[in-house]
Amino acid sequence: QVELVESGGGLVQAGGSLRLSCVVSGRTFRSLVMGWFRQSPGKERDFVATISGTGGSTYYAGSVQGRVTISRDNAKNTAYLQMNSLKPEDTAVYYCAAARRYGLAYNSAQYDYWGQGTQVTVSS
Repeated sequence: QVELVESGGGLVQAGGSLRLSCVVSGRTFRSLVMGWFRQSPGKERDFVATISGTGGSTYYAGSVQGRVTISRDNAKNTAYLQMNSLKPEDTAVYYCAAARRYGLAYNSAQYDYWGQGTQVTVSS
């Protein structure tokens, strides 16, 4: 059983920063492609960023490019999402996801495991 546990969400003012963490247990972490998604009330779950198993490849949604950095520490079984210059439109529940595949994954259907989500609220 693979378990993903996110943390680091909260309330921040526009222009501020947050770092989300996702700890993974139950499977060799290095073998998993990791991704972050977000979902606002009444909207679909949107792709934010993805990172390969080694951490050598990353890809970002256009809406966050340049403001967000995805990373991972394979020794700690943890993936991170550093978010800077936050905007009110970044407000959402952020989900960590893991995929048993090679190569990056941009679509939620490509992911096999999901965390419970962590709320990020950006005030104006």
